[in-house]
Amino acid sequence: MDAAKAGPLFCGGITVFNPLVQLDIKPTDKVGVIGIGGLGHLALQFADKWGCEVTAFTSDLSKTNELKAMGADHVVNSRSDSELEALKGKFDMILSTVNVSLNWRGYIDALAPKGHLHIVGATLDPIAVMSFQLIGNQKSLSGTATGGPAVVAKMLEFCARHNIETVTETYKMSQINEAFEHLESGKARYRIVLENDL
Repeated sequence: MDAAKAGPLFCGGITVFNPLVQLDIKPTDKVGVIGIGGLGHLALQFADKWGCEVTAFTSDLSKTNELKAMGADHVVNSRSDSELEALKGKFDMILSTVNVSLNWRGYIDALAPKGHLHIVGATLDPIAVMSFQLIGNQKSLSGTATGGPAVVAKMLEFCARHNIETVTETYKMSQINEAFEHLESGKARYRIVLENDL
């Protein structure tokens, strides 16, 4: 594997691969991914190659063709309550990679019985959940960080087998200020890799 493409797998990659393993996601499952950035673009590829039907939830619909090329079967506006309502009861897992508050009740309603809303994005605000939303159909709200060495090894093997790569932009270390500006502008696609030129 190309080191520049493989490097981000050890952080963002394992963060979104680990839930597929820990939650025992099946190839026939329906998976949603909220937020298609540095984490989400890898989650799309993993879930697609896992065999799942994949829905990308994004606030930037201009990415639609790009997201479908990465493995999304469907693309939905992440901020549209009406589009979310139309998906009620569909998903076995929804993976949230965002750090903003959303219509969490709507996303829980979009879960199938025994479905998981799984958080890997560091949302700073509390997530309000009605207990009966979870109790009624045995749904769950969960989260994970990264994964242990054995899961990392599985992820690397999976990536090599399915030609999964991080989409990166490369900057020289001497351009680090430009790289940060590009990242903070929200225009980075999808991970930034720095090359040492000092």
